[in-house]
Amino acid sequence: MQRIGFLGPEGTFSQRAALIYITDKPSELVGMSSIRETLLAVQHGELDLAVIPYENSLEGSVNVVLDILAWEVDLHIINELTLPISQTLMINPGARWQDITEVFTHPQSAGQCRLFLEKQLPQAKLYLTNSNSEGANQAKKNGITAGAIGAEQAAEIFGLEVALRDIQDNRNNFTRFVVVGKNPAHNTSDQNKTSIVFSTEHKPGSLACILDIFSLWDINMSKIESRPSRGKLGRYIFFIDIEGHMTDPDVRDALTMVKRKTTFYKFLGSYPRVDSDK
Repeated sequence: MQRIGFLGPEGTFSQRAALIYITDKPSELVGMSSIRETLLAVQHGELDLAVIPYENSLEGSVNVVLDILAWEVDLHIINELTLPISQTLMINPGARWQDITEVFTHPQSAGQCRLFLEKQLPQAKLYLTNSNSEGANQAKKNGITAGAIGAEQAAEIFGLEVALRDIQDNRNNFTRFVVVGKNPAHNTSDQNKTSIVFSTEHKPGSLACILDIFSLWDINMSKIESRPSRGKLGRYIFFIDIEGHMTDPDVRDALTMVKRKTTFYKFLGSYPRVDSDK
C-alpha cells in the first residue's frame, strides 16, 4: 500500500485532491505540516508520492513548489488533476462575520480572496498559515473575534460555522495539483505533458533560441514562467510545460537540443495531461 502525502491536516483542498487521485488505488493518506516537508518526505523515502498544489487560475504558480522542485529535491511529476476551488469564510458559533477582527488562512487562499477581504472585512487583520486547516484550527482557538478562509469541510472538522461561500474574487477558480514521486511515469496516455526547468546564458537571444527549438519541432508550449535563479540579481530560471511525452521522438529530440543550449537543465516529468478550458 502506497503512502501518499498531502498538505494537512484534514480539511484542506490538498486532501480533497489526494482523495480524488487515490480513487480505486489502495493507499494511505498522510497529512503533512508544510509543502516543503511533504516533498522532502518523498525525497527521503518516507512517503511514496505527494499530491501538491502547483498553480491556481487566479494566483498563478505556487512559488515554493517551483523552487523546491528546481533546487532541493530530485523528484518527478507523474500526474496532474484540476480541482474547482470554492473559498469559504468560517466563523465561530454565535459570531457575526461582519464583526470578526482576525482572519486566518493560507497565502494562496488569501490572494484568491483579496478583494473580498479589502471590501468586506477591512477591519480584520490577516494571519497567514501553513495550511487552511491550520487556519481554521487557530480561528477556533481564538474565539468569537476570529474567522478562517478555506475548504468548507474544515468547518465541520474544527467546529466552525460556514458564514459565506464562494468568496473568491472570481468564481472561475481552479487549482492544478500535481502528483510527485521519485520515479518517472510510463507513457500510458495519448495526451501527455512534459515539464522542464532551465537557465540560459545571459546574452541577447538566448531564451528565444530555446523557444525556437520547440517551434522547429512543432511542439506546443502551454506554459512558461520565470523564477529568480538564486544567483545574481536579474538572472532567472524558466519553467516550461510542453505537450507530449519525453518518449515521443519529436519531444525527445527537442529536449536533447534544449539541454545542449542551456547552462542549467532539469527534467521535471512527463505525465498524462488534463485538458481543460478553465
